[in-house]
Amino acid sequence: MPIQPSPSASMSHTRPPQAASALRRGLSLMLLGLGALGAVGASAQAFPTKPVRLVVTFPTGGAPDILARLFSEKAQLGFPVVVDNRPGAGGNIGADNVAKSVGDGHTIVMGTVGTHSINGALYEKMPYDMVKDFSPISLIASAPNLLVVNNALPVKNVPELITYMKANPNKLSFGSPGIGTSVHVSGELFKSLTGTSMTHVPYKGRQFAIPDLIGGSIQVMFDNMPSALPMAKEGKIRALAQTTARRSPAAPDVPTVAESVPGFEATTWFAMFAPANVPRPVIDRLNAEVLRVFRLPDVQERLKTLGLDPILSTPEELARYQASEITKWAKVVKESGAKAE
Repeated sequence: MPIQPSPSASMSHTRPPQAASALRRGLSLMLLGLGALGAVGASAQAFPTKPVRLVVTFPTGGAPDILARLFSEKAQLGFPVVVDNRPGAGGNIGADNVAKSVGDGHTIVMGTVGTHSINGALYEKMPYDMVKDFSPISLIASAPNLLVVNNALPVKNVPELITYMKANPNKLSFGSPGIGTSVHVSGELFKSLTGTSMTHVPYKGRQFAIPDLIGGSIQVMFDNMPSALPMAKEGKIRALAQTTARRSPAAPDVPTVAESVPGFEATTWFAMFAPANVPRPVIDRLNAEVLRVFRLPDVQERLKTLGLDPILSTPEELARYQASEITKWAKVVKESGAKAE
């Protein structure tokens, strides 16, 4: 006698049409999700697929440009790294260009303390959000600014400069490569702590300010040490002091401003950022290459000669450091009364 399947057995092998349809939809969504993850993974593994554009927010010749070109020369990403100088508005023009670029890692920026920490406190309206519009990659280096003066100015040190400024209020002008740069804010901090006054003259880049400093149209500048120190050694300008708390090994004979003005400290730093929402594997690839390049012995030696201190980091360390710097410089800007003219 044939064995008939029980009702319960039949039900265990068949599903109502609605259940089967729901199962198919669930499987389809799962496959789509896996496909999307696979696409992200594949794109990250293939990165880069074309030249990487590294935006420098200032003209050629300054520390950000030097660092960018070192990376461009040494990077081994399979495609070239092309340096693109986009100066203006204290670095905001170049940084904004990157903030609004496609978030695939093929456009990155050599950010500075100005573009990613100071400018938010100086400008009433920023074209980008210093945090939300970027993906941190790595810190690169920090450096003192160097307080330099025109050779004709009758001062040889910081106390003499302060005495001269108090005897001649607003007679001197100090230049900077743009509003919001560490060069600008260093001058504002100096005025605030010494009770002196001088006029700020912003330029589109240090390469435009230096000829005026040498010629005497402006008399004072807090320029980045990598660009100012060689000129001071050549005797084209006079170095009075450096802006860090301790003397840099690159200029051990140059005192700090703090040795005459207690509490004065202004360090400039440089870091690499990508636009927001770049896939993490791409960020990790860029971070690994930044660390490899800037750990090369010849690159390390070059940085030290220029007065740059390598401070490489993880993306998370850069994010935390940037947050602390935003808080610090907002306080400095508020206390100094500086603002974007």
